[in-house]
Amino acid sequence: MDKIAVLIPCYNEEATIEKVVRDFRRTLPEAVIYVYNNNSTDRTEELAGQAGAIVRNEYMQGKGNVIRRMFREIDAECYIMADGE
Repeated sequence: MDKIAVLIPCYNEEATIEKVVRDFRRTLPEAVIYVYNNNSTDRTEELAGQAGAIVRNEYMQGKGNVIRRMFREIDAECYIMADGE
């Protein structure tokens, strides 16, 4: 179980995801940062991973599908959900 989990659903956020992940890592170094890529056609997945996030893919399109999967898979004491931009 994670103490703090940062959950970030993403779809084509290559312009901003790297900064978002790095800012969370700097501000909450004890948190585990998860980026759920939802069929992005850009470099979102690659850049999130390079910035230090755990990247998972949800292939069923739609934010609702991503959110259900995040909360089904991640066990944490505290959740923070943020947008990838």
